[in-house]
Amino acid sequence: MTLFKPLLFTLLLISSTSNADPSFPMVKATAALMKQIKVIAIGEGQVHDSFRLPARIDLDQQHVARIGATVTGRIIETEAVVGQEVRKGEQLATLNSTELGLAQSAYLKTTSQVNLRRLAVNRAQRLEASGIIAAADLQEREATLTEADVDLRTATDQLRAFGMSTNDLARLSKERKIHSILPITASIQGTIVERTVTVGQVVQPADALFTVADLSYVWVVAELPEQQASWAHKGDEAEVTIAALPNSALSGHLSYVADMVDPDTRTVTVRMELPNPRRNLKPHMLANLLIRKQDVQELILPDSAVLRVNDSDHVFVETGPEEFQLRPVKLGIRYGNVRRILEGLKQGDKVVVEGGFHLNSERQRKELE
Repeated sequence: MTLFKPLLFTLLLISSTSNADPSFPMVKATAALMKQIKVIAIGEGQVHDSFRLPARIDLDQQHVARIGATVTGRIIETEAVVGQEVRKGEQLATLNSTELGLAQSAYLKTTSQVNLRRLAVNRAQRLEASGIIAAADLQEREATLTEADVDLRTATDQLRAFGMSTNDLARLSKERKIHSILPITASIQGTIVERTVTVGQVVQPADALFTVADLSYVWVVAELPEQQASWAHKGDEAEVTIAALPNSALSGHLSYVADMVDPDTRTVTVRMELPNPRRNLKPHMLANLLIRKQDVQELILPDSAVLRVNDSDHVFVETGPEEFQLRPVKLGIRYGNVRRILEGLKQGDKVVVEGGFHLNSERQRKELE
């Protein structure tokens, strides 16, 4: 159930009265009934609008990395565990990949082909300059070298995609030995919050093996009902309280309000970002998010004046001395003990805020007669 913070309001007493509409029921109050009736004039009130939502603490997705293998292979070693603090580039596991070995073999073969064809082109250039071979023969060997260069670039790009650095490629070219072992390293600094791999497991590039998160930042996420979708905006003041951390209200601003409604829950996601230097805000903790608006002037009505008649809201409006009219109204959501007036009343209308039930009983009695 959505809760609202009580709001401060001041009703302005205005002497003017409304003209009666003959289409609405009229009630003449007796002197005894008038003693039970309290009437005030509708006016504007200064309200401090607020809206409270159930929320949760979540990972800051801008500081999360899901780490996997860049090539298909089998895990042969891993010592990283959930909760471990890791640095960027720190090794989390070791992978043995036949696919990586085949790619290195293709790279070495292509490198040899390029070297041989480059020698052939150099020799052809000297022969062509001496008039021993035709220019067409030289062009043919240059075209063959170009094809080999393309194959080498392709093989190089594949090894880079598999995670080999420039230094790794230089060592491979120098040593000309295939290394099918590949380290899996952390791409950011943070804490391992999830691990889904064990030694001996065969993994593929689509598999997420580790999730590393920087927990010094978290999100507070809440779902705003579709009916109030236009109520919250990015930059609105917000305050979060957490049941597990009493007396720890944290203030900030909304950093995100979704542009789309979730079709399943019919809600709009809102988010607040919080620093978490002490790590006392744990992801998945339950919280309450209070969204505040600046003070505004609104035409308001005490909730005690509202009567439910035929499943709709009505109020009694004073139209003359001891005369009252039952009038339908359209009201906004409840804020503490008042309601916003949307339709049916204007500033200065005098309404019954106490004794409306007795007036309605008198109306029903006369209708039965």
